[in-house]
Amino acid sequence: MTGEARPYRSVLYIPGSKARALDKARTLTADAIIFDLEDAVAADEKENARQTLVAALMHGGYGDRARIVRVNALDTQWGADDIAAVLRAAPDAILLPKVGGAADLDAAAEQTGDTDLWAMIETPAGVLNAEEIAAHPRLKGMVMGTNDLAKELGCRFRADRLPLMQSLQTALLAARAHDVVCVDGVYNAFKDDDGLKAECEQGRDLGFDGKTLIHPAQLATANAAFAPTEDEVETARRQIAAYEAAQAEGQGVAVLDGRIVENLHVATARNTLARAAAITALEMAQ
Repeated sequence: MTGEARPYRSVLYIPGSKARALDKARTLTADAIIFDLEDAVAADEKENARQTLVAALMHGGYGDRARIVRVNALDTQWGADDIAAVLRAAPDAILLPKVGGAADLDAAAEQTGDTDLWAMIETPAGVLNAEEIAAHPRLKGMVMGTNDLAKELGCRFRADRLPLMQSLQTALLAARAHDVVCVDGVYNAFKDDDGLKAECEQGRDLGFDGKTLIHPAQLATANAAFAPTEDEVETARRQIAAYEAAQAEGQGVAVLDGRIVENLHVATARNTLARAAAITALEMAQ
């Protein structure tokens, strides 16, 4: 599945040190998996986690799920060894923590061959430099690290995420300007289904491609929130048909259900259908 078509509705963190979790991930309905060697692994387990993860990735069985490995930062004692080891398992991308600017990506690019790079946006510097990060030629995706960002900002957690809104939208604007994937941060209360649903819907409405998750119980909610609904798919089909009929009659716009349909609406409609088709293809492959 190509990067352009691949859905990222649900992006599940899995600790690289947990063999059982790595095995279970092969059966989960996640669009993508972030295999974590950083925050989820204690310092004295870093080397064992690296070996465990590489073995799991080389064994395979993850289907069409995107396989993204979050390594430790290059300025730690583990970062370079993480990259060297996981490259042998050919992940779809390497996710770099706490990216503050393009120079961080330059340093990683020297060690990662042609493997795609993703960036965690989780510091004030990362947000302020989001445009140059998104513009980097090796970057394919950005992940909002909202917990770390909130800590750095010293802001309070609110259900509406108002203190984080400028940061979220700044990163998203940069991602859209340079056509890279942008995934929303985690929702910490994994037993709070209503809160998760509300935050997924907020992220979807802002324009994020999907949401990072900390527990398999969150998958169904994220997958539903970030997928086109049946009504949206049907409306997209009708918009395209109405516009094509209007064009056949020499008209530049169409009217559907009392609303104007222009070429920009048709482009959005085609994207909706392509997204729905990609989701269906991924789900059938799982």
